[in-house]
Amino acid sequence: MSAQQHAAPDPTRLHIVTGKGGTGKTTVAAALALALAAEGRRTLLVEVEGRGGIAQLFETAPLPYEERRIAVVPGGGEVHALAIDPELALLDYLEMFYKLGRAGRALKKLGAVDFATTIAPGLRDVLLTGKACEAVRRKDKAGWRVYDAVVMDAPPTGRITRFLNVNDEVAGLARFGPIYNQAQAVMRVLKSAETAVHLVTLLEEMPVQETVDGVAELRAAGLPVGAVVVNMLRPVVLDDEAVRAVAEDRRADVAKALSQAGLGGARRGGHAERLVDPLLEQAREHAERVALERRGRAEIAALGLPVHELGLLGDGVDLGGLYRLAESLRTQGVRG
Repeated sequence: MSAQQHAAPDPTRLHIVTGKGGTGKTTVAAALALALAAEGRRTLLVEVEGRGGIAQLFETAPLPYEERRIAVVPGGGEVHALAIDPELALLDYLEMFYKLGRAGRALKKLGAVDFATTIAPGLRDVLLTGKACEAVRRKDKAGWRVYDAVVMDAPPTGRITRFLNVNDEVAGLARFGPIYNQAQAVMRVLKSAETAVHLVTLLEEMPVQETVDGVAELRAAGLPVGAVVVNMLRPVVLDDEAVRAVAEDRRADVAKALSQAGLGGARRGGHAERLVDPLLEQAREHAERVALERRGRAEIAALGLPVHELGLLGDGVDLGGLYRLAESLRTQGVRG
């Protein structure tokens, strides 16, 4: 029996990752999938926006519309990935419920599939979320779950509640029949204890505010909120005393602190002395950033949610960096 069959089930099986554009939500989703795949578990990483970000992160070819293994983690865990194509998902749907077969493919050639998902965006979202929810519930012939967890790289925070609240979106489209039943089945998963919506943010004013607003909207819609992931944290160069010295414009103390931090010397009359003013300006900018980050942390803490923090990868995000972020999440208690 495999490790995944021995493992105690985690109540959260569908992890939906959202965040304001530019906060690194795709990177966090990928790192989360790796973290959850530890100890022999298997995760599915789902992409719904068609940007190809997952393939780039894992340095692999563009993902087809099929589940494909893209990573193996220490302990034998696996990450599989799927890029959901709305048109192909609709053809699957038509085949499943209406057995259209060749007729469905003909509809695609005629452009009817694209037309349908354009005039009924709620249907598109049902198809996208429905595919992920199906993977959450899928079992093999022996009755074991095929995936221990499914991670969805979801749309940005500003659209996430509408994207997930498919029940309302299809209400004007269908009040009975297969589409309605599909929406109901999707909402049963999305509003259950099996699901958690995680929000990725930076410690900057706009992303923090969008996170706060997003949490309020999700809660109002009855959707389960998971954790907040503070991404791309930069190291603090100056200690609290140095920050206070900057705020009080204590030149000598600031120059000494900068020198101790390796940012320049303070010997009067030398080259280092001429660096003090530009270094002081940098210190003021740093102090302002520290103050802004503290305010952001306070706003996030007020949400009453678990918070995980990931440091900025100075050389950019490569595959090695992705594994380091996954390990950081695991050290902060993220487990499958």
